[in-house]
Amino acid sequence: MATIGPLGWTLRGAAAGAAATTALNAVTYLDMAVRGRGVSSTPERTVEKLAEKAHVAIPGDAEHRHNRVQGLGPLTGLVAGVGVGVVAGLARAAGFRSGTLLTTAGVLVAANGPMTVLGITDPRTWSATDWLSDVVPHLVYGLVLTTTMDAFPRR
Repeated sequence: MATIGPLGWTLRGAAAGAAATTALNAVTYLDMAVRGRGVSSTPERTVEKLAEKAHVAIPGDAEHRHNRVQGLGPLTGLVAGVGVGVVAGLARAAGFRSGTLLTTAGVLVAANGPMTVLGITDPRTWSATDWLSDVVPHLVYGLVLTTTMDAFPRR
């Protein structure tokens, strides 16, 4: 049987990242439904700030531009989630197996790091409820990503 190379592990990592991102989103939406909490504006604010820093205009009149930003915000989460999966796949190709907690830490940094650096959020000011709302879905992400990666044959 052929050995799986870096490209194969990269693709497996992307698939695991997509599955884990879906699980994270499901837990987040369930939390919103159960507690009646609103959607976070941080993804959209991140898109706005990144566009500003890159000197890239988001086109359209006020309504269309707003709609584009609302679409781009969640895409940043998908990119982060699949991207962390790709990194996990490349790590697997190199012989490193990250566990759930390390994966969770990685996706927390990938998701919140840019928003923190851009000044959109400051985790030091979060309440315990804010932390739970953020950590629990990311922990589910880490568990699903790790479990999915472990399910792939190692050859």
